[in-house]
Amino acid sequence: MLWVVVRDRRAILQGAAVASVVSGVPSSACALVRGRDPRAEGVTATRAIGTLVWPGTPGLVRGMLAHGAVSLAIGGVLGVTLPRRQSVVWGALAGLAIGWVNLAVIAPRRYPAIASLPLGPQLADNAAFGAIFAATARSASARREHGRRELRRTATCRLRALG
Repeated sequence: MLWVVVRDRRAILQGAAVASVVSGVPSSACALVRGRDPRAEGVTATRAIGTLVWPGTPGLVRGMLAHGAVSLAIGGVLGVTLPRRQSVVWGALAGLAIGWVNLAVIAPRRYPAIASLPLGPQLADNAAFGAIFAATARSASARREHGRRELRRTATCRLRALG
């Protein structure tokens, strides 16, 4: 049976922030393998995502803002829907599914700048986002829960010492 985990906001924010920054590694690696400049390809992808929010000429700042907003939104959804068990695998699959819908279904119809990006590396980035989000959010939740347990244990020990 799958149990859905509702993570705290801090874990979701941390997971989305880390995944947003690190999930571009697969497309950067692909660019290197193909002999292309990964920084130039990253800038192109970042500008393209800016067209999601502000139609017209893609810009780097617009793209960064849009990427952050989309990452937070997807992180919020993943944070309340990923199951407790094998959350990294489920996160990767969810990222892949979200990427497929966005890149292969929606983008060709409405966002030509995004549709022009290579599909394979972008799907890999989306899968990486889901996996990295799940791993980071799980780790942040575990650290926070460990801290809570330690606080309760310390308080219990002090109460016993007083009693």
